[in-house]
Amino acid sequence: MFSDTKAFSGFAVDDLERAREFYGRTLGLRVTEEHGMLTLHIAGGTEILVYPKENHTPAGFTLLNFPVEDIDTAVEELTRRGVRFERYPEFEQDDKGVFRHEGPPIAWFTDPAGNVLSVLQTA
Repeated sequence: MFSDTKAFSGFAVDDLERAREFYGRTLGLRVTEEHGMLTLHIAGGTEILVYPKENHTPAGFTLLNFPVEDIDTAVEELTRRGVRFERYPEFEQDDKGVFRHEGPPIAWFTDPAGNVLSVLQTA
């Protein structure tokens, strides 16, 4: 039934303008708006819908993962842009907030609505 349908993902935020600023300026993504919703244009043609929700509650899991070649450089640049990295007691993270013990090195941060995002090293 959906074999020829281009599916897409979406998530809610509590403030569309703050989301536009964060995803567009802080993360450097191309962001467009139509019908009162944002579209994040990700490399490779992926589009992610961001919609406003008054009583938004952030998900308890990572919504977006951004693969990077060098996690230390990415974390340093995001920190310079004002991003704070999350600390989770169940993970042994280094002073930058990077978890390096299982799987690829990964660091988590949140958008202004509290949605969890990550950068993870691909190589």
